[in-house]
Amino acid sequence: MSRLLAAALTVALGTALAAGAAFGVVALLEATPDQPNTPLITYERDSQGS
Repeated sequence: MSRLLAAALTVALGTALAAGAAFGVVALLEATPDQPNTPLITYERDSQGS
């Protein structure tokens, strides 16, 4: 019976760690600021329209 209890506790601990890691990753992603959407390269156009 103790093996069954140890297995159940191991599964419960693994589930809790996985859920905690998932919530932690989501919290870190929400904490980072949005990056500005500025282009790295800009092309200048001729004023003559060619």
